[in-house]
Amino acid sequence: MRCNKHSRWSNALPTLFLSSLVSIGFFVAQAIINHSWANSYLLINLLLAWIPLLVVYYLLRVLPYYPWLNWRPMLLTFLWLGLLPNSFYLVSDLIHLALVAPNSILYDSVMFQTFIFNGLILGYLSVYLVHRQLLRRITTHWANILLGLAFFVCSFAIYLGRELRLSSWNFVTTPASILFGISSPFVNISGHLQAYTVTLMFFILIVLMYVVVFRLLQIFIRPSRAPLPEQRLANPVADKIRR
Repeated sequence: MRCNKHSRWSNALPTLFLSSLVSIGFFVAQAIINHSWANSYLLINLLLAWIPLLVVYYLLRVLPYYPWLNWRPMLLTFLWLGLLPNSFYLVSDLIHLALVAPNSILYDSVMFQTFIFNGLILGYLSVYLVHRQLLRRITTHWANILLGLAFFVCSFAIYLGRELRLSSWNFVTTPASILFGISSPFVNISGHLQAYTVTLMFFILIVLMYVVVFRLLQIFIRPSRAPLPEQRLANPVADKIRR
């Protein structure tokens, strides 16, 4: 079983890395042509999008040996949750396309979408792996609730990052600014309607995409049960086709 899991990671990681290299290639080509590194924030955001998946990799290695409520898995889980918004934050980078020159808008649109695609793939893969572990331990209802809370945290974090320009690093450098940014929309609701609008908008988007992908995986990957021999013989339509 352990070898099987290792082979899956050894096959998946090069594929994901190659996909990220495509995004980096688009960026390097644009930087050389335009003689500008103005979009270098995309590289940083893509690097940050990788970290939650790597945290989940270590979480999956720890869970077979410790219960989830042990401090080791819990520490990795909270670290994953705190960094997970970085994977979805790339979606909001589309706002920078408003500053792109008309003759570069098509190329930059494709480049931005490759970065967004990779960020979403990395984020949703880490969520899917955590989701599977939850379903082995708790009911589907509670697993969905916990995932919903995680997606809400991601959506609100995108608001904090895009509108208030806060990041995960502020938890270390200026924790007071994080506390103020989190508490303000709940203290003064009418004065922070933008916070609720942005959070709800991204929450719907993130949840919708994950639910659709997860449901399709369940439909097409779940093995179908072959009919029993006596059922096949009793089917006149199948008999006619075989004849």
